[in-house]
Amino acid sequence: MSSSKFNSISISVSDDEEDELAGKMRVRVRRKRKKLGFQVKKSECLRRLFIKWWAVLIFLPAIGLLLFEASRLARKPSEISVNRDSIVVPEKQVNGNLNRLDPTTRMFNGCLKLLPPEALEHLDIPNGEPHSSVKRVIYKEAADSSNLRGNTETGRFNSFTGSQTLYEREQSFKVNETAVVHCGFYSDNGGFKISDDDKAYMQTCKVVVSTCTFGGGDDLYQPIGMSEASLGKVCYVALWDDITLATQEADGKRIGEDRMIGKWRIVVVRDLPFSDQRLNGKIPKMLSHRLFPQARYSIWVDSKSQFRRDPLGVLEALLWRTNSVLAISEHGARSSVYDEGKAVVKKHKATPEEVEVQLAQYRRDGFPDDKRFNGKKALSEASVIVRENMPLTNLLMCLWFNEVVRFTSRDQLSFPYVLRRLNVKHINMFPVCTRKDLVNSMGHIRKAKPLSS
Repeated sequence: MSSSKFNSISISVSDDEEDELAGKMRVRVRRKRKKLGFQVKKSECLRRLFIKWWAVLIFLPAIGLLLFEASRLARKPSEISVNRDSIVVPEKQVNGNLNRLDPTTRMFNGCLKLLPPEALEHLDIPNGEPHSSVKRVIYKEAADSSNLRGNTETGRFNSFTGSQTLYEREQSFKVNETAVVHCGFYSDNGGFKISDDDKAYMQTCKVVVSTCTFGGGDDLYQPIGMSEASLGKVCYVALWDDITLATQEADGKRIGEDRMIGKWRIVVVRDLPFSDQRLNGKIPKMLSHRLFPQARYSIWVDSKSQFRRDPLGVLEALLWRTNSVLAISEHGARSSVYDEGKAVVKKHKATPEEVEVQLAQYRRDGFPDDKRFNGKKALSEASVIVRENMPLTNLLMCLWFNEVVRFTSRDQLSFPYVLRRLNVKHINMFPVCTRKDLVNSMGHIRKAKPLSS
């Protein structure tokens, strides 16, 4: 009996405890499940807040950094050089680009593929006469131009250019074996006077790298990156006017007795033919074959740039290797002449009337709004020009010069027109990254001073 009583108590107690424990377990499970649901809702809420405000979270630090940099620059105005006659240019920006030899683009270690240094040391100018559909170019000269200056049909023609009529302009684009064209240096009293000593030196050049600064707008940057072999084969010539000469001398840069500053032979030009200094600058830029009549090859570099490659290596890479007669830097922003015309007006580089006269003439001549010519972009930036001085390219440059005299000084507008009218093949329109590998760009330092008359 006692054992059965013990058994019943035992069974009764264990059943109650089991029910009580099971109840507690169920309560705990329910409480845990409720707590987990709250955490899920909280994380979901945070996730939605992040999705909604992620842009603010990212841009707030950027705005703070921008404000910090602006306040830092405002506290240090001495870092910017200011001159009454100059454009404001940060000094660090100019010096930062000077004398750089490394490729400026990361793409394939730069776009310009030069031969290795040991090959450049043994590179020479090819022999043989160039093949050209134009065999000879005859430049028009005045029999009597005593009162030609100022007596012109249109544009800015004068006794340096000769007065080209529209009929003569049209005839000049008809390519024959012999071409007779206006090409500057029309008369003895037309200006652009160079001393006999400088002329004699310029006639010795077989390959020339040239630049010019008229009006004192830019400094002179020494070329770098050339091989020892090319130093004995290439002339470096910088053309100045009296304004630039005075500006550079005031800055401590004086011409030596050998007429040199560093590697540059300085040629001072007197009696410039145009009051517009941009137009005076087109003479050495486009008519190098007239200034250097014995030069087989020429490389033009704008005065705002520092040439930083071996000249013979550049000729090999851009002309000889590609079987080209002319290489010119393409425009980085636009491809259409008509789009460029709108940009020129918008940036106040020429008046709307000047641009409209030029583009209206091109429309009448049937010039299309094509953005490519022979599969390449035709609109050029033209701060670097590499060419073989042969009859066909000489003719092209003469006609290009005549266009900038007749219309606007913005030569980007007229180059595609002349190129298409002459239908010149074997033109290397190299991309912006190649130009950046050729030169260090400094930008204009000062505003060029116009001629008084």
